[in-house]
Amino acid sequence: MPDRRQPDSSTDDNPFAAPPEGRPDQPWQPRGGGAGGPGGDPDADPGGSGGPARWDPTDPVQRRARYALLAGMWGFFFGIFGIPSMGLLLGALAMYWGISGLRGKPAAPSLDAPAATSTALTGPAARAQRTAAISGLVTASLALLLAATSYGLQLAYKDFYVCRDDALTQTAELQCNTLLPDNVVGDILKVQK
Repeated sequence: MPDRRQPDSSTDDNPFAAPPEGRPDQPWQPRGGGAGGPGGDPDADPGGSGGPARWDPTDPVQRRARYALLAGMWGFFFGIFGIPSMGLLLGALAMYWGISGLRGKPAAPSLDAPAATSTALTGPAARAQRTAAISGLVTASLALLLAATSYGLQLAYKDFYVCRDDALTQTAELQCNTLLPDNVVGDILKVQK
């Protein structure tokens, strides 16, 4: 059997390092004083605060909060870039997911723990999910506002949009500017030369 080197300080934290000489092989166990590990309380909550501490894809409340944030953000971007139909769709979905994420009952932190009795996200461990759901609601509101503004402008200045879409030449398209009011909105919508 080849002679084993003595472990140096750089391998002390290596869980895959060979055991020190003279010590028998043991099955792997996590190091540190975390929950369920050596030196830790096996019944302790991993988050230590009464709620889920990490992203749990099986928890519908966490999924809805994250979906609300993503859908609201993309709905806002689609609204800014001039695709109001996608902004409207994603904004509506983000509103639904954000509200249901805030009202939903959180999943129990583990299989052994009893189900949570609260009907809303509570505790410091659920702060990330609550923040994601609220941020999703804010961005969804902005996406819906942009979509409503876009559709409102199209309804208010329908004659201008029809004229511009039906124009076959650049000169005909420039003539459509006479249908706009002489204010800031008219200056923004005006066809440029």
